[in-house]
Amino acid sequence: MRLLLLCLAAFLAIPISPTRAADPPAAPRPNILLICVDDLKPLLGCYGNSTVKSPHIDRLAARGLTFDRAYTNQAVCSPSRNALMTGLRPGRLGIYDLATHFRLAAPDAITLPQYFKASGWRAEGLGKIFHAGNGNHEDPISWSSPFFKGSAPTYLLPESEIADKTGKAAGPISKLSAKDPRGAAWEAADVPDDSYRDGQLATEAVARLQSAAAHPDSPFFLAVGFLKPHLPFCAPKRYWELYDRAAFPIASLTSLPVDAPDFAGHPSGELRRYSAIPDEGPLSPDLQRTLIHGYHAAVSYTDAMIGKVLDSLDALKLSDKTIVVLWGDHGWHLGDHGLWCKHSNYEQAARIPLIIAGPGIATGRSPALVESVDLYPTLAALASLPAPKDLDGTSFAPTLHNPTTPTKAHILHTFPRKNNLIGRALRTAQHRLVEWKIPGAPADSAQCELYDYDSDPSESRNLAPSQPDTVARLRAILASSYPESKPQLKSPKPSRTPPTDPED
Repeated sequence: MRLLLLCLAAFLAIPISPTRAADPPAAPRPNILLICVDDLKPLLGCYGNSTVKSPHIDRLAARGLTFDRAYTNQAVCSPSRNALMTGLRPGRLGIYDLATHFRLAAPDAITLPQYFKASGWRAEGLGKIFHAGNGNHEDPISWSSPFFKGSAPTYLLPESEIADKTGKAAGPISKLSAKDPRGAAWEAADVPDDSYRDGQLATEAVARLQSAAAHPDSPFFLAVGFLKPHLPFCAPKRYWELYDRAAFPIASLTSLPVDAPDFAGHPSGELRRYSAIPDEGPLSPDLQRTLIHGYHAAVSYTDAMIGKVLDSLDALKLSDKTIVVLWGDHGWHLGDHGLWCKHSNYEQAARIPLIIAGPGIATGRSPALVESVDLYPTLAALASLPAPKDLDGTSFAPTLHNPTTPTKAHILHTFPRKNNLIGRALRTAQHRLVEWKIPGAPADSAQCELYDYDSDPSESRNLAPSQPDTVARLRAILASSYPESKPQLKSPKPSRTPPTDPED
């Protein structure tokens, strides 16, 4: 017996290497496909619109979670994208314009793709992700390889080239500068999809996915930024033919809300730079229907290009290991309140489409409030990465697994106006409070707007004068929950203004 015990003790003393089966399972490293769409409002079939043709985005929604209350942090291109890519709100950066690069305010910021790149993902970007134009530029450090912008011309028909307001030709598109008039606001050329840049981007995205499939042990972060439906509404003719122009209704509420300050609106200056658009005043009903038609055609064109990317993801058997995010940078006014384009704090400009699909993500719809800055920490959580400290956003990953899980009680978005006014908008499930004030000015110098979306979803009347108690309650939340916005950062101006891409 003594000998047996000694042998057993000796056996137990032998070090045994743990087997792979004894290890805890490694956390999966999902691929990330981030699809950004310029100027896309929630005018989609999956958001209940029965007119628009968006079958491919709709099928993505059918296999993922659609957010009904998702909001931009500022309804204009560059700041909205800064918020997504840095996780910092415009008021924190002090950048509300198109020209100022975010690294002038936050030189050490770790962007979303940069963070994934540092964590072992291959980060690649195509199209429009950051705003590179109007004096702004790309951010090479964010990507594992050179950024792919695409090179297709904006216009394909000679008659669409730059013209003055009377339609007289004023020169080729290559002569365009920030002060020049732009060409036509729409084009319907009978051409293949890849004649325009979004078609090129879809083709390149498919090629990148094929390359990624050949290296299954290396996860990818692929950001694809489609340009349409940004002005000009240039799309192949067949997408225009999906619609009957005469059947489009035009906006019924064509003025600012009653008792709203005049500066809360704008003169639709972005649209008025295009030829055949009047410099001021209302647009004719026929012109309005043409623009609404163009917006729908451009949405359907980009939807088809997104479909090509999703088809490739499925064919390559990458869908079950890829988180797909579809995000619109901000909404767009189609004549409501007499406004066109974005550039406001109203619902049609601030509300965005947001759809997320992938392994472990629930299907259906969620009423949870989310904002663009929340995507950074959410994607980090889905990839089992600790989110960087000091982001403005909050992860809503639990809601992706259970759509009824609440997120936050309110979100914040902003918009600047002349004379250094900043409009900070607090959006809750029921209300939007907009506090217009110069940063640092006394609280009693502010002008306020208040809207109740339960009783007045079209924002027909500013309720701030008649509901001071609600204004006071929401202003207290605004003051206690969010730091005051910084004034616009003054950045060095370039020696010359580079050509402005009309799609930026």
